[in-house]
Amino acid sequence: MNKGVAWVTGAGSGIGRGLALRLATDGWLVAASARSADDLATLAGESGNIRTCPLDVTDLGAVRAAVGRIEEDLGPLALVVLNAGTYRPVLARGFTAADFGVNVEVNLMGTARCLEAVMPRMIGRRAGHIAVVSSLTGYVGLPTASGYGATKAALINMCQALEPELEREGVKMTVITPGFVDTPLTRKNAFPMPFLISTDEAVERIVRGLDAGKFEIAFPLRMSLAIRLLALLPHWLRLAVTRRMVPDDKQASAAR
Repeated sequence: MNKGVAWVTGAGSGIGRGLALRLATDGWLVAASARSADDLATLAGESGNIRTCPLDVTDLGAVRAAVGRIEEDLGPLALVVLNAGTYRPVLARGFTAADFGVNVEVNLMGTARCLEAVMPRMIGRRAGHIAVVSSLTGYVGLPTASGYGATKAALINMCQALEPELEREGVKMTVITPGFVDTPLTRKNAFPMPFLISTDEAVERIVRGLDAGKFEIAFPLRMSLAIRLLALLPHWLRLAVTRRMVPDDKQASAAR
């Protein structure tokens, strides 16, 4: 069964890699993008339904060219999962605009560049599904994540703003908000990660949500409920909780 052409960014490892493999198994012809050509070559070796497209999402010209090549070689994109992202800790002590900007350039502007290349094509065809990977961190500010969380909050807001417009144009929009998932990126974290789930479980939740046409795919449930409850608390009470999460000097050094 051929479901069409799907494009997954950030497919070199973690959720993106797992999702590319699952979509390929489910009958999609998958264009997989990541910065590492070696990671992509390994991924393509696991499925005949995966085509590789090395890409740095911080380069708008490269993003435009990649989307053009994918559609020329494989066909019109029916599903796009914008998953490319990074986590650069940003602490009050030693705060730099450069560290903050790394998060912005990859997580936020990288997604925006991909949308610039994809949305006009889907709007012109009045067909397609775009999914943007954000994070539950986008719902509440957490210590050490002032840069990462800000970009994820912006992605949630962006998807909420675009969805009504895209729906009118015949294009579906989904925002994916995971909690902690066991990936090479999260294994670098020097802090506790409650309700941690496997990549396989995350991929299963995402696929089920996409198939159901959900606007938001949030998981795991307990983490989602905890974060949303925290966000609803009055400032004085929420800050009393998050102050307990401030790392000590040893943890702060590890985070950097």
